[in-house]
Amino acid sequence: MGVKAGYVALAGPTASGKTAAALAIARARPVEIVSVDSALVYRGMDIGTAKPTPAERAEAPHHLIDIRDPSEPYSAAAFVADATRLIAEIRGRGRLPLLVGGTMLYFKALAEGIDAMPAADPAVRRQLESEAAALGWPAMHARLAEVDALTAARLAPNDSQRIQRALEVWLTSGRTMASFHAEQGAGGMPPVALFSLEPTERAWLHQRIAERFDAMLAVGFLDEVRALRARGDLAPELPSMRSVGYRQAWEALDGLFPMAELRERGIAATRQLAKRQITWLRSMPTRRVIAAEAPDAAERIVQQVCEIA
Repeated sequence: MGVKAGYVALAGPTASGKTAAALAIARARPVEIVSVDSALVYRGMDIGTAKPTPAERAEAPHHLIDIRDPSEPYSAAAFVADATRLIAEIRGRGRLPLLVGGTMLYFKALAEGIDAMPAADPAVRRQLESEAAALGWPAMHARLAEVDALTAARLAPNDSQRIQRALEVWLTSGRTMASFHAEQGAGGMPPVALFSLEPTERAWLHQRIAERFDAMLAVGFLDEVRALRARGDLAPELPSMRSVGYRQAWEALDGLFPMAELRERGIAATRQLAKRQITWLRSMPTRRVIAAEAPDAAERIVQQVCEIA
């Protein structure tokens, strides 16, 4: 049976059951899974990213996992290039490309195209980090609101990575990030269908997040972060180490707060990530929403995918 779809996307907040749903699809249709996750690309970051296990990855071919060292950057532009190539290759093999993950910026970049924002400027970033150390990120957020109100409005006051990037774009180009997005380039590749696993009850997701974080701690998450620190070439400012959970564990090991607070802080940060992911998803009007907590959520997605491919 030929593949009728270009690619199918399966998105959702962290801990919503995407991996289980993707494997259910893989059991029903010949698919290859392309990870849409800015943390799964990094080798040696297995526990804290909830990376699919070897047994899960053996059920279907997986791509864009373990393709970078944590010291190396990976961008939305790199993802679009990799995913575009993989989609063509997978279709050429007569299989359905199934893009699965929670990095909404990557989904958006692939579907709508990449804009021409300036590249990262290390000197400007160091300047902004120095100012933030003195003033705090809420003050930097307020500064961003003065020059780019549209971007500031969608960012939390402590979202340091995105606030820094938006200010960097302004300082290096004299233009707002919102203006670049407004004239985003053509050539995007929208999915034939975007399925979104979203909880109807936030408490259900919060419980799942807490259970997952507890499980990570139980199987050695702190030892994983200790091993990364022991390499000597990684720093908390790197995108890899800014990933949720890793940032909090690094800070705890640095003594910035008591180790006893790690669980609470890690769960809180993961909840904030999930909240941002859901906000992104709600801005995608063509998505097909599946209640994540429904006992038959995976079966519903499988049924709909089978109607497409």
